[in-house]
Order: sequence, then C-alpha cells, then structure tokens
Amino acid sequence: MATPHNTANPGDIAETILLPGDPLRAKFIAETYLEDLVQFNSVRNMFGYTGTYKGKRISVMGTGMGMPSMGIYSHELIHVYGVKNLIRIGSCGAIRGDILLGDIIMAQASCTDSNYAHQYQLPGTFSAIADFGLLSTAKEAAERLHAVSHVGNVLSSDLFYTETPEWKRWAELGVLGIEMESYALYCEAARAGVKALGIFTVSDSIVNGESLSAEERQNGFRQMMEIALETAVCQ
Repeated sequence: MATPHNTANPGDIAETILLPGDPLRAKFIAETYLEDLVQFNSVRNMFGYTGTYKGKRISVMGTGMGMPSMGIYSHELIHVYGVKNLIRIGSCGAIRGDILLGDIIMAQASCTDSNYAHQYQLPGTFSAIADFGLLSTAKEAAERLHAVSHVGNVLSSDLFYTETPEWKRWAELGVLGIEMESYALYCEAARAGVKALGIFTVSDSIVNGESLSAEERQNGFRQMMEIALETAVCQ
C-alpha cells in the first residue's frame, strides 16, 4: 500500500534497511554495493532501493534532515511496510576533543532537545536506546574493518544553527557528538518493538572547528556504509 511519501508496494522493501539522510547517498550505496537492484521510491526525490548484499536482501532509503522527517519515514517503513531492522547512517559533529574527524560514533543511546516523545504522554523522560544486538554486531564489524569507533551517547538536536554553545553542557555529561535524527528513530522503533541503531561518521569537530572536505566525506563515509552493510547482512 502506497503512502503520501512512498510508492512502494507490499513486499518491495526488505525487513532490514539502511537510512542515510541524503537520498543521493542512498543512491550511491545502492549502486555501489547492492546487486539485483530495484528502485521502489522517488517521491520528493527521496530515493529508495532494494537489492542484495552477500546474498542478503537489504533496502536503503533517504530520510531527509531532522526528527520530523525521520519520524515520517521510519513510522511508515515499520507500520506499513513491515521493516524490522532500521540502521541510520549519517554524519555528526564531535563534541569531545579526543574524537577525530573520520571516526565512527555508534549511538548506544540518544539524548534530545526535542519534544518528540510528548506524543506518548509519559509521566517522565524517555531514554531512547539502540538495539543491543545491532550495536554489538556493528562494533564487531568496525573492528574487522579496522575502523576507529566510539560507542556512547549522542545528542539528537532540533537545531543546526544555535545562538548559544549549549553543546558544552552535553559534553560535560559524556555525550560524544551531535546529530539530528536518532532520537525519533529510537522512539519509533521502541514503540513498535523493532530494532534500530544509529551509526555516524564524524564530519565536523564542534570543539575545534575542523571539518572534512567534500572528497574526504565521500571516501570516509564508505567505512560507515560497509559497517552498516555488514551489520545488516547478519540480521
């Protein structure tokens, strides 16, 4: 059944999906790594593809930027298309000086400055966490691929441009980096009883202002993609 945002038919999307924010990155992953490729969506140029990787049927689809966009796509993928394993892959900004450009951060948990979880009418604050099985598999894949990876807490923020350096307060509590989608993904997965994980390449250091070049982003992100694919093939 198609939705306003996805023209896929039932069965077009695999139970395991990779979710980059950039739809062109989804296209790159599909065309570079997947075999027997079929495109299932192009609504709003949010490209989605299904193919096989090492014999495992896997999908990849863009989600856009921010928690509202992630919430729409992840909710439909779970509830309309039956996706069981959702692996977010994207960039983040490091807020610790010992985390370097090109390092991988795996979000064991996600803090937020968003009110995304208000919909659940909880009498407190929801702690959004990754699926441990996906996380441990990804960490093992990173070690096999000799990737420098860090596991810990991230901040999933509604804000890209900010008026105050609030990141310093999050860093004091051990948060590793800032991105913009994982809290919504983890909430949607938790509510539906499915699995989710966020894997991020450090593209910028908020601590010292360094950032990867366009070429470094293209080449550096391949390691993250391969970690995600190796995790997906084990599901």
